[in-house]
Amino acid sequence: MASVLYQSIETLSRDKGIEPAVVVGAVEDAIALATRKYYKTQENMRAEMDRETGEIRAYVYKTVVETQEQIEDEINQMTLEQARELAPEVEVGGELRFYKDTTPLGRIAAQMAKQVIFQKVREAERDTVFNEYNHRAGEVLTATVKRLEPMDVIFDLGKAEARMPKREQSRLEQFAVGERVRVVLLRVDRAAKGPQVIVSRAAPALVQNLFQSEVPEIYDGTVSIRAIAREAGERTKIAVMSRDKDVDPVGACVGMKGMRVQSIIRELRGEKIDIIEYSDEITTFAEKALQPAKVSRVSITDLADKQIEVIVDDTQLSLAIGKKGQNVRLAAKLLGWKIDIKSEEEKRQEVEQQMQAMGGGPTTPIEQVSELGETILEKLIAAGITTVEALADMTPEQLEEVPGIGEKTVEKISVAVRHYFGQYEEGEERPVVAVSTEAASEGEGDQSMRKTPEEILAAEAGTGTAVEVSELSAEDIVAAEEARSESDALSDADAREEKIERDNDTIDSLVDESQEIANEGINSDGHDRG
Repeated sequence: MASVLYQSIETLSRDKGIEPAVVVGAVEDAIALATRKYYKTQENMRAEMDRETGEIRAYVYKTVVETQEQIEDEINQMTLEQARELAPEVEVGGELRFYKDTTPLGRIAAQMAKQVIFQKVREAERDTVFNEYNHRAGEVLTATVKRLEPMDVIFDLGKAEARMPKREQSRLEQFAVGERVRVVLLRVDRAAKGPQVIVSRAAPALVQNLFQSEVPEIYDGTVSIRAIAREAGERTKIAVMSRDKDVDPVGACVGMKGMRVQSIIRELRGEKIDIIEYSDEITTFAEKALQPAKVSRVSITDLADKQIEVIVDDTQLSLAIGKKGQNVRLAAKLLGWKIDIKSEEEKRQEVEQQMQAMGGGPTTPIEQVSELGETILEKLIAAGITTVEALADMTPEQLEEVPGIGEKTVEKISVAVRHYFGQYEEGEERPVVAVSTEAASEGEGDQSMRKTPEEILAAEAGTGTAVEVSELSAEDIVAAEEARSESDALSDADAREEKIERDNDTIDSLVDESQEIANEGINSDGHDRG
């Protein structure tokens, strides 16, 4: 029959969840330490407990070596010759015990033994907790709320306490002491005060476990959960696939009138759940993952980096992105791909810019703007502005940043560029027209290489001066100028001759009209009445 002491040790072992041999070893170590402390010796000391009587005996032991030369520790070693004087059957490597009397051990030694026993038991308890839960990471456990701290919630798992940090809690949930809830075991941390079991209510594994409990098709393997993306307290997306073509995976998870999914939503305190049918085709899967938004098209942009581009209608862009980007963020987690989402308008502008970049666009040297002087041209070219198009795209503020360009110069450049593209503001004079080759050969080009339309009409008519011709109506002058410009532009020789004949008729009629006006001012004897 076991002693009363050993029965007490067994009771303590059951309460702490540790083996009785661990407690017995702790008691023996405590007695050995207390005995050594009492006798003030450095000898090796052990203790042993008799389970039947409960008696604990302490003893010093010495190791037997063959010769005196082999002794390294005089206190804890002895030669074979010395040992055989005490025990003739002893061999080299054996031990001799010298028992110590534990009767004189007083209160101090007992207190020390008590502390050692408690320490050993705590260490054994910590090891038991670590070994019990360390390999169960990801498992869903049923726990009881033990106490509420300012940031954490402490649960009772039965054999140990578990802590749920703030980051592992759902913002929708509130707990009461004594409430039983399901939690996910995340990990077991070794700490100075013992192993800490960390649990969570925000892990996706909790949603998976709830679906396995509520949906028989998932429990028996007919419907499988392929991926879960969750933001606790906000929204969860879950992708399911059926192994039986006759079973609708989404319908099985939703249940009749949504009873199954509503039960899970109540367990999660109202968290939204999107159930999506899984597809091996990534583009199809992406369209479903971005629901409730309607996707126009999906294309893979980088297969190596797992990146896709999603185009949606302009009205669907905000819905596809979701509040604070939540919908597209959860979809990316569900797919395991990076998602670049754009509207139709953004994509169109991007394509236009790419086409422009590929085409390069027309470029004209800045020297073609004749109204810019050499000094201004040199300053612009030195600043890297070499084309008319680049100059036209610059703002006045950007031009003023060019060294040597002031406010007045900016205005001059603006007018010159506008004139180059044929744009004139109200009140600005149009440039004069170049003189024909025949006029230049007669010496007129040296004096005035460019004449106004009125002077050209006067020269071709051969009568009157520019002042006299200017008395004609503006419509007649503009018509004559346009006719002449159109004639110069004709490439075909025959067409040019026909146009010139029509223009000459027009000019002759104008000349006749001007001649009549001039004749009215001349009297019958050939003198001007003026």
